Amino acid sequence: MKSRHDIDDDEMLEEIEDTEDADDGSFAQLFEQSGKENKRWLEPGQKLTGKVLKIGNEWIFMDTGQKGEGVIERKEFLDLDGNLTVKEGDMISAYFLSSSHGEMRFTTRIGGSVSGGGTAQLEQAWQARVPVEGVVEKEIKGGYEIKLGGTTRAFCPYSQIALRRVENPEALIGTRLTFQISDYAENGRNIVVSRRALLEEEQRRLKEEAQAGISEGMALTGTITSVQDYGAFVDIGGLEGLIPVSEIAWSRVKDVRDVLSVGQQVKVVVKSIDKEKERISLSIKDTLADPWEQVIDKFPEGSFHAGMVARLDTFGAFVTLGDGVDGLLHISKLGSGKRINHPREVVKEGEQIEVKIESIDRGNRRISLALAGPARAAAEEEATLSEFRTQAADAPKGMGTLADMMRPKNQKGKK
Repeated sequence: MKSRHDIDDDEMLEEIEDTEDADDGSFAQLFEQSGKENKRWLEPGQKLTGKVLKIGNEWIFMDTGQKGEGVIERKEFLDLDGNLTVKEGDMISAYFLSSSHGEMRFTTRIGGSVSGGGTAQLEQAWQARVPVEGVVEKEIKGGYEIKLGGTTRAFCPYSQIALRRVENPEALIGTRLTFQISDYAENGRNIVVSRRALLEEEQRRLKEEAQAGISEGMALTGTITSVQDYGAFVDIGGLEGLIPVSEIAWSRVKDVRDVLSVGQQVKVVVKSIDKEKERISLSIKDTLADPWEQVIDKFPEGSFHAGMVARLDTFGAFVTLGDGVDGLLHISKLGSGKRINHPREVVKEGEQIEVKIESIDRGNRRISLALAGPARAAAEEEATLSEFRTQAADAPKGMGTLADMMRPKNQKGKK
């Protein structure tokens, strides 16, 4: 019975023979070129992804994208209960082993049935970097003893059994895992394997697929994995991004831990992607309504509002009017006409005060404020006391009474 590959070759030969101007030289060139096209990628150990075409009793047939089908043993896709884990139409990845009569043999790993002369097969797996299946036999100094096939033993260091340190090393004993042979020496008497290498490769593949599926401006749901002083890291389906503290909320966040916690589900927007540095910046703030969209309606010019002094600077005090909306009380508006050196002479952080909206610059997100009500009277009193303390500190000792210092300058010297 002819294989699919043989039938395709026969059709190609008939087409060439029907061509009147085809001479012997052109026929040979075409046939040789056809062979090269079919075999140029058939390197042992090469990984290929293809679609499952048909599932038989013993073999699974795979579309390789070239002439000829790929075949993989069906048992490689059975779970511990004997259930098949793939179906026709699924995409699978496998490693090329060999080709015969147009049929290409693939495997997802070298199975556990290797014994006797199987060390040659293990050597081929090492050279072609094809995964091998093994059983964790026991703990030994520095790692684990792994049984490959019936009798072949290998060594897996602790650092190569997983991506991270295993908390309970004994829990792995007796488990069947897939490894990559990292060192093959002394005709198979000294074999070192690594499971971590395969896990890292799979992690890179998933990461590349995830990166290809996201773009700037996309809204996603993620899980908080770590909380730091400067922000929070979020798992967004195999990728990790950072929400800077400035992107957590429209209002100022003093402590990230007061707002976010590990394991919390959050909605985020992708702000930027730096593929070279493998950095993804995320924002929770961009998923929320912008409070400045309604600032003119909520805080019209000339209106009075209660606010909290959020922070002080040399040029004035910032007052929070609502979530994400701060206004500035300039230092010139704090002394009620009297000069002060710093806003702390009149107000303090955390203090509740009444203010008047003097002007709004929505484009630059700026609101100018003035003190109002009891806060204004208190500021005037504080400014007067501050001026008195300054005069008292500057006046020479023994130069008149307290009443003399309080008397206006144009009245000094009069009786």
